[in-house]
Amino acid sequence: MVGEEGAFVLGWDEVLTEEELSTTLKVLCMSEEEFKEYKDQDGWEDDSEEEENSTLSNEALSRLKAPCKKLLYDSVLLTLESYGSDLKAEQDLLSNKEAYERLSRREQQALHVRYGQKKILHQLLELVQ
Repeated sequence: MVGEEGAFVLGWDEVLTEEELSTTLKVLCMSEEEFKEYKDQDGWEDDSEEEENSTLSNEALSRLKAPCKKLLYDSVLLTLESYGSDLKAEQDLLSNKEAYERLSRREQQALHVRYGQKKILHQLLELVQ
């Protein structure tokens, strides 16, 4: 369901791998009985038109059902915990010109990437609270 990368791709305004995330949330929030029924009825193909017409924009994420929001929230927290530092530490380093300039060009670029990733994850936390 997640694809080759094993991750979902989030942008500032929407989920870029929306079909994978939508299907994964649907399946993970099903009871065992619902999953068996869904699987037995080849539900994977039946929902393709419905899935194509729905976009997981930030607004849509905030309207998800409570179990899906909880699952996303917990997943984001786990992802944030996997980083070696928190968002505040990244902000502090970015705002400290002296410390920032001591970083190599590659470290500066990595810092910007981590900071952007964490900002998007924090935005998602707010959307699904």
